[in-house]
Amino acid sequence: MEQIASILWVILGVGLIVAEIFTLGFVLFWFGIGAFAAGLTGFLGFGFAWQFLVFAVVSTALTAMSRTIFSNYFSHTEENTIKTGVDALPGKVGTVSAASRGALHEGAVKVFGSTWTAYPIDEETPLLEGEKVEVVAVKGSSIYVRKVTAEKELAEWRKPQS
Repeated sequence: MEQIASILWVILGVGLIVAEIFTLGFVLFWFGIGAFAAGLTGFLGFGFAWQFLVFAVVSTALTAMSRTIFSNYFSHTEENTIKTGVDALPGKVGTVSAASRGALHEGAVKVFGSTWTAYPIDEETPLLEGEKVEVVAVKGSSIYVRKVTAEKELAEWRKPQS
């Protein structure tokens, strides 16, 4: 009867590892390894209480260790994330394509081929057509910009031709 429990642990282990293929979190694999360890404990002649204890300890320890290892090596911080789309706009330099108008100094700025509704960040300085501005923030479908005053602030390839 004790051998049947060991065989059932091994079958449970195989089932959990196969089920891991169909899930996204990397958890069932460790419980499958724990079931194999419990099956080995049963084959060595220990009772069901020891088998279950080995299953619980091994599964929990492997899950906790893998979460720690994965979080250390696969963490996503701001430094190692590639920004794309709207997230890449702050810090980029664009050209005012339509001068500002109205009380809010609403204008249009072309950045990387897309034209955006733009507002000056200080809310007072009007945007003049043709001047270079830097995107400071993106809020909704509008960008907030500041004038690039010195040529040294422009990238080398963006400097005006003399």
